[in-house]
Amino acid sequence: MILIAFFGNYLVNNVVAALASLVPATQGATSIWTAQYITFIVLGIIMLGIMAWWYLMRMSRAGALMSGFVFGVAGFVVAIATAFTTGVAGVLLQTGSFSQVIAVLPNFWPYLWNSSRPIWDQTTLILLLVWVIPALVVGWLMQSRMNSPAASSMPRPMI
Repeated sequence: MILIAFFGNYLVNNVVAALASLVPATQGATSIWTAQYITFIVLGIIMLGIMAWWYLMRMSRAGALMSGFVFGVAGFVVAIATAFTTGVAGVLLQTGSFSQVIAVLPNFWPYLWNSSRPIWDQTTLILLLVWVIPALVVGWLMQSRMNSPAASSMPRPMI
């Protein structure tokens, strides 16, 4: 699960961000809610829904909703851990000094939660929702289709 979440984080941070960068940037915007950012969120939700489906298709459909929730939370934790590790490694590689790393560590909390911004502008909360909502929706769909009459006649995937 962690490797699939890490792969999903990579795809969102690189492929989805590259596709969202094709949307023209809004000049002089004071809010984070630009067309480019909304495109990034929508494409990220689609990508992570595909990743959740890929992960959940091999599991029992009886607990797919809870498995989807666990996958979404694990993906969020992987994304935060990756951001922290990347930041620390970047500072260490650029400066070559552990004292500089220690100096920037207090900046990680404001990176996660900026108390001067309203709750709808908190990028960490948006990241949590982008990871958890598609995983929950996919899990719910898989679990609800388990009880449908057509579910019993569907062949199991070979993968």
